[in-house]
Amino acid sequence: MSTQTPVQDWTALGSRQIAVNGIELRVVEHGEGPLVVFCHGFPELGLSWRHQVCAFAEAGFRTLTPDMRGYGGSSRPDRIEDYAMATLCGDLVGLLDAVGAQDAIFVGHDWGASVVWQTALRHPHRVRAVAGLSVPVAPRPKAPPISIFRSRLGENFYMCWFQEPGVADAALAADVRRTLLRDEVVSAADMTGDSTNLLPPQWLSESELQYYVDAFTETGFTGGLNYYRNLDRDWELSADLAGAKITAPAYFIAGADDAVLRFTPLTKMDAVLTDLRGTLLLDGAGHWIQQERADEVSAALIDFARSLPGN
Repeated sequence: MSTQTPVQDWTALGSRQIAVNGIELRVVEHGEGPLVVFCHGFPELGLSWRHQVCAFAEAGFRTLTPDMRGYGGSSRPDRIEDYAMATLCGDLVGLLDAVGAQDAIFVGHDWGASVVWQTALRHPHRVRAVAGLSVPVAPRPKAPPISIFRSRLGENFYMCWFQEPGVADAALAADVRRTLLRDEVVSAADMTGDSTNLLPPQWLSESELQYYVDAFTETGFTGGLNYYRNLDRDWELSADLAGAKITAPAYFIAGADDAVLRFTPLTKMDAVLTDLRGTLLLDGAGHWIQQERADEVSAALIDFARSLPGN
């Protein structure tokens, strides 16, 4: 059965501002039952989980879906250091505190996956289970990540290009539609041309794309880019996590054609996860997996959630 959720149905769910960790997050809350928190990536919004939110509610779960710090209707602090990983994890713990929940199942995609993996490492008693999409967890590297990317993939690799404040911000904001329709961002040279005739992929309607375009036209991309600008700082501040394990039940989903898997291999997950319940690679799918293959992703995640004790 299809669980596709158009943008108008998503907006009809409503949202509220929740004070957490010194900021406010705009959060969509839907359903009743065991708690699931969905965390989006770059450049996305809580909207990217619209299909899963409604499927989980129908399956008997309560969901919280924020626009993450720096995005959409949530606070966008000015300082780069306000987007450090420890702070992002603190936002999620603060969200649990705000709704009176001891723990939750956390599901994240892209940067959201990195944040939920790290939350499971840093706050294990607040994470009942964790699922990452598109970005597999890996052990702490032996050197700062950006230096590794520069040496292996070059200065034009998008995470390296993102590092200089203001540069990528302006290039991405110059044509928001084009930015949001690109599968891979490499450098400023790739962000030129007229996007008027660019069509959204089959899994994204014109109204859904416009929702994203309107939001990022208003906010810009700096909040999300600041996540990348903390990569080396996060590495420096995480020496105590070297060798740490995630003991919560875990699950991983990705598109087999996802470019992220070219430089973040799946083979290192076993070094971090002690209870990996499954890995699902969807043939023919790319990076935006929970939207592109919504029904398959929802079904797999619901099966995982239902497999936990007490569900």
